[in-house]
Amino acid sequence: MKLAVFLPNWVGDAAMATPALGAIRTDFPHAEIVGVMRPVIAEVLAGSGLVDRVLLYRPRSPQADHRGWRFIRRLRAERCDTAVLFPNSIRSAWLAWLSGASRRIGFDRELRGWLLTDRVAPKPKSIPHPVLEEYNRLARRLGCTSLSHRMRLAVSEEDRTALSAFWSRQPPSLRNRGVIAFNTGGAFGPAKNWPRESFAELARRIADELGRTVLVLCGPAERDESRWIAQAAQRSSVLSLADEPLSIGLTKAAVESAELLVTTDSGPRHFAAAFDVPVVTLFGPTHIAWSETQFPKGTHVQLAVDCGPCQQRTCPLKHHRCMRELPVRSVFAAVQNVLTAAPPARAA
Repeated sequence: MKLAVFLPNWVGDAAMATPALGAIRTDFPHAEIVGVMRPVIAEVLAGSGLVDRVLLYRPRSPQADHRGWRFIRRLRAERCDTAVLFPNSIRSAWLAWLSGASRRIGFDRELRGWLLTDRVAPKPKSIPHPVLEEYNRLARRLGCTSLSHRMRLAVSEEDRTALSAFWSRQPPSLRNRGVIAFNTGGAFGPAKNWPRESFAELARRIADELGRTVLVLCGPAERDESRWIAQAAQRSSVLSLADEPLSIGLTKAAVESAELLVTTDSGPRHFAAAFDVPVVTLFGPTHIAWSETQFPKGTHVQLAVDCGPCQQRTCPLKHHRCMRELPVRSVFAAVQNVLTAAPPARAA
């Protein structure tokens, strides 16, 4: 069997697809798996061993050759007999049909059912349900039985070395105690953001009252925010990665080595579960059920508001109460509870 697996377009969704990918790898050990994915998703899955080869496409680039015959020729040249579609788009179903795969498994959404051979009935969008379990349903339709909720990612030695180089430039007193990582951004939209002033206050309390080092992570678009939080905390033990060569791999390495991750509801929060690192996730406009992974070391913090969860990228009422009014004391209490229950801190 040769499989073309179309991966989700978002970092968090790709991480939540790894249990299904792992089941495919386990239950079809002799199958060749070609992962069709965006470059950023290739970074997320790098080193995991979940796919044999990667076929990149860039749906939003000016070149976007996946819309042309060049990409289709490459896809058809793979001669895959089966395609599994994690994305719900008609575009992915169209590409799977053009690939020549005789079996095409996906959810019957977006008027694309006629392009699929195995049309899996989707659950109603009006009822929140875990995306991870939906991906497992597709693997089950393929014939998998080794299904679980365990996410699986990997960190390269190169990325660990890059993180070690950062720590080597810091005072030993900051390296030789537990590190709490902050993931403050997200691609979904501003509605998921916790105020940077709140992150700075939380970092200050962690440094003063818990004696931990705080490392503020970031992507290229979040450098200024990360620097601001570290500087506003006014503590030498609150650091930022903003001046490092940034990559998904470096973020994975930082999460893997952390004692705890405090994060908004964005993709990198799932790195913690993949590396068995405790995580405190701050929810605002999104329903927790959509991204529930049953990770036993995960703690959710959400402020109950009468207008939410609204699932909107920006606050339609303009007040953003669900995140703006989420108190630092509630998040700090969650951090304390996790650290009390966790094993002794590991040094950076």
